[in-house]
Amino acid sequence: MDMVKAHFEVLDERFARVNGDEWMQRIHTGCRWTEGPAYFPAGRYLVFSDIPNDRVLRWDETTGAVGVFREPAGFHNGHTVDRQGRLVSCEQGGRRVTRTEHDGTTTVLAETYQGKRFNSPNDVVESSDGAIWFTDPSYGIDSDYEGHQAESEIGACHVYRVDPDGSVRIVADDFSRPNGLAFSLDETLLYIADTRQKPSHIRVFSVDSGRLSGGEVFATCDAGAFDGVRVDAAGRVWAAAHDGLHCFAPDGTRIGKLRVPEVCSNLTFGGPRWNDLFITASSSVYTLRVNFSGPRV
Repeated sequence: MDMVKAHFEVLDERFARVNGDEWMQRIHTGCRWTEGPAYFPAGRYLVFSDIPNDRVLRWDETTGAVGVFREPAGFHNGHTVDRQGRLVSCEQGGRRVTRTEHDGTTTVLAETYQGKRFNSPNDVVESSDGAIWFTDPSYGIDSDYEGHQAESEIGACHVYRVDPDGSVRIVADDFSRPNGLAFSLDETLLYIADTRQKPSHIRVFSVDSGRLSGGEVFATCDAGAFDGVRVDAAGRVWAAAHDGLHCFAPDGTRIGKLRVPEVCSNLTFGGPRWNDLFITASSSVYTLRVNFSGPRV
């Protein structure tokens, strides 16, 4: 296990007391591109994607061992754990969103919209009403590196909602490449990253009865492009970028960064108190204990 110096960069006084361990642990490396970290508190383990190698790996918190969770995996990208403790996955290769049941079987939640296949679902969240929200850029069909090269049947990259009854609808249709997404703590706002805008940015939408409005730019990226997005228990917005994790106050001010030595793709919270921060970055996965936490569902 490698140790990497943790550097919290304070850009605003509101970030002055946001910190954690002096060292980050690199708990795994040797992947081609890591993504989709999801923590299971009942089993005390983390799953994450190694997309180009078409596998999902599993890190055991109690032993530190890393093994194969699923291979082949349909080129999984983003994951979330639903309120029943089941893994919900974006399959870039399968061009669908699936759920792994407690017995290990797979349920398809969404694979078409009006009879047309999705591009390559990328990241996913669940709202408290049981609906599944996901982004659908084209990265999995752009080449054979992270999926299967193909033409887009829908012809654009949208954000979708799968209602509890299984119906699918578009909730945002004016993105270039929608990517990471996260709800505010009270679910009145939805933050969505757009990776292909210049500069890459995060937009914020108002949420009302399962529908979105607004969509103003919440924050722009000053280091490459934004990818995964999470909100912590204090309502701060964290976004993966090329130089680490960027932290934003609810008013959109960039207040600090956690520098990481590889290009970051995503993050999540876990551990017994939800204050273990897990970061997927290029070929590796990092973790450190921090003095803040993720929201408890």
